[in-house]
Amino acid sequence: MSEINAPVEIQSPDDPALAELCSQLSELSGSLDFQQHDGQYPWPQRQLDLCAQYGVFRWFLEEEFGGLGWTDRQLTEGYLALSAACQTTTFIITQRTGACRRIALSGNEFAREKLIDPLLDGSRFSTVGISHLTTSRRHLATPVLKVEETDSGFLLNGFSPWVTGGIHADTIVVGAQFEDGRQILTVVPTDLEGVQAETPADLVALSGSHTGKVSLNNVQVDRKWLLAGPVENVMAQGIGARTGGLQTSTLALGLAGAAIRFIFKEGEKRPDLLAPAQALEQDHQSLKEILLQTASGNESCGTEELRQRCNSLVLRSTQAALSAAKGMGFVTGHPVGRWCREALFFMVWSCPQPVVNAQLCQLAGISTD
Repeated sequence: MSEINAPVEIQSPDDPALAELCSQLSELSGSLDFQQHDGQYPWPQRQLDLCAQYGVFRWFLEEEFGGLGWTDRQLTEGYLALSAACQTTTFIITQRTGACRRIALSGNEFAREKLIDPLLDGSRFSTVGISHLTTSRRHLATPVLKVEETDSGFLLNGFSPWVTGGIHADTIVVGAQFEDGRQILTVVPTDLEGVQAETPADLVALSGSHTGKVSLNNVQVDRKWLLAGPVENVMAQGIGARTGGLQTSTLALGLAGAAIRFIFKEGEKRPDLLAPAQALEQDHQSLKEILLQTASGNESCGTEELRQRCNSLVLRSTQAALSAAKGMGFVTGHPVGRWCREALFFMVWSCPQPVVNAQLCQLAGISTD
């Protein structure tokens, strides 16, 4: 981790330090949208270092593990602020947090003692390789990442298709499946023989997340790294992110908020923009209230319905911001062009089939009633 100033830990979503951090992340976000000389997009190390400096990584764990023990509502508010500032950094944090929480809540004392402290202070990076157990590749008859039990642990063969920051990770929490359908979650140190993080995919947006394929060829993982299983449907064990199914909706709503604020800013010079901005903001505030109430345990609509409505808003608000920006918004480097591309991500990221179907019907003008 690069050298940074003394920590200024954010204690709550109302802490002025959060606005200070988000201002810095917003200023740095544009730099992630340009390819480097090697053809890759920059990894947001400075942004992640700032998040470590401000104690962001401690939000997500209980005090017994060295965290700050933020509630689900506080975490949702924190994610809303971060995602409005920089989607790439915030997306990476969701994957990093998924790994941290699965390690902390697994009951594996060895993994906790070895990894949690350096993950909380930002000196180490971990991520997850589990999409093939949730939404990606589940339709295939043969699992893409197979596991066999050995005398000392487990032998992994195959690949995880979508691993964020795999080329930077010290460890990856991966899911793998036995021939009989049972599954495991295990920590895989990336320095093990046979672990190969491939060149990250060149994505429509968020390429700076360095998301791509990680191959595992006869990788022998010691049993001491096992987090869960062997059991059927290991992802139902409930040791994932605290915000659960609200996470994607939260990041979409954060991005929508940034786009709507841009339209209001433009409306200061062009009053004709104020009416559409106000209509979008009304929708945004309504969904934000539903989101926060749901995070507080007072669910008023299903998570899939909320996801679809947030997806719709982020697509409409970012395209409205592009219309407000006119031709300049279509020039590479302008934030609204990036926001429009980032909004497309929510149509594919951990998107359950009912949400996909609702999106397709809406785009086709078909009523789902």
